[in-house]
Amino acid sequence: MDEVLVARIGKPHGLRGEVTVQVHTDSPDERFVVGAVFATEPAERGPLRLRTARVHNGIQLLGFEEALDRTAAEALRGTRLFAAADEEEDDGFYEDDLVGLQVVDASGTPLGTVVALHSRPAQDLLEIEREDGGSAYLPFVEEIVPEVDLESGRVIATPPPGLLELG
Repeated sequence: MDEVLVARIGKPHGLRGEVTVQVHTDSPDERFVVGAVFATEPAERGPLRLRTARVHNGIQLLGFEEALDRTAAEALRGTRLFAAADEEEDDGFYEDDLVGLQVVDASGTPLGTVVALHSRPAQDLLEIEREDGGSAYLPFVEEIVPEVDLESGRVIATPPPGLLELG
């Protein structure tokens, strides 16, 4: 089974080794359970075993057995956490799947390249580097991104007029 990115570690929180994380999963309550073990990137920082998990003021906080104080937590900043893909999640796309794909319109005209996937409460956004060098954001919804073809390495997008100029 493939591993998928579930979070990226941010800054330490408090003195007991907790860290903030940028969540990259639709099911944090199922992923972030005490005792769960995560593979890491870079690999030499892991694996990490979850000691605590809680939400504080809307921010996911995690603590790991391998980082019991603020100094150890600071050393984990920027670490990416990976877990086995859930069968339910196999229908979706992960940032690692999408980054680097060419974005084209319905006629095949290049619009840019996917550089990031931003998870948002209402809808996810694809960040693309436009052909002219600027950046733009595409709502990752079926009406605007009707097709993702991993085999051919491209995303077909049908943005409304002016959307790509809002960057």
